[in-house]
Amino acid sequence: MKLKEALEIVGGLSNPSKMPCHSYGISAYRCITGSKLVDVVGSVCADCYALKGFYADWNTNLHKAHQKRYEAMNQPDWVKTMAFIINTKKMDYFRWHDSGDLQSFQHLLNIVTIAEQCPSTRFWLPTREKKFINQYAEAFGDFPKNLVVRVSATMQDEPAGNYKNTSTVHRNKKPIGRACKAPSQNGKCLDCRDCWNPKIKNVSYAYH
Repeated sequence: MKLKEALEIVGGLSNPSKMPCHSYGISAYRCITGSKLVDVVGSVCADCYALKGFYADWNTNLHKAHQKRYEAMNQPDWVKTMAFIINTKKMDYFRWHDSGDLQSFQHLLNIVTIAEQCPSTRFWLPTREKKFINQYAEAFGDFPKNLVVRVSATMQDEPAGNYKNTSTVHRNKKPIGRACKAPSQNGKCLDCRDCWNPKIKNVSYAYH
C-alpha cells in the first residue's frame, strides 16, 4: 500500500494550525455526550469551537472529510491503515479528535490497538465519554504508555473526576493543575507537549 492510497482510505488527516502534529477529527455534531452538553449553560461544550465558524459551514471540504473519516472508522482495515500512515510518516506526536469524540467502546479499542502498533508515537486522546473509559479500565486496566487519555470535565471551573489524566476549562476561577500555554503563545502549542505528558495529571484550558 502506498501512503497516498492509505490517506485516501481513511479520509486524510487533520492538520490544526495550533498543533505540533496531525490529528484525526470527525464532526462535533456526532459527539455523544457533547451534543447534549452544548445546550447546558456553563458546560465545557456550551460554546464549542467545533460547532462555529468554518466548522459550521456544511458546504466545505472539511465536512466532507469529517464524513469520510467517520465512515472509514467502521471499515475492517481502518486500524491497519492508520497504523501504516503514522509509522510511515514517522510521527512523534498525534492527537485524536481535534473535533468530535469517541463513538463506541470498539472505537476506543481500535485507538488502543493503533497506539500499540505505533510504539514510537505519543498519542493524546481527549474525551468526555467516561463510560467507555470506565469500561476499558474494568476490562483491561491501564492504557498503553504511549497513549494519554484525558477525561474532560463536564462543567467549566470544575474538576473532571478521579482519573489518571484529565482536562478542565477555567473561566471564572484559577486553573486546576497545569494551565495551557497556548493563550500566551499566539494560540499555539509551540514546544509545549503537556497534553501528551502522562506525568501531568490535569491540563486546564482557558475558556474561549
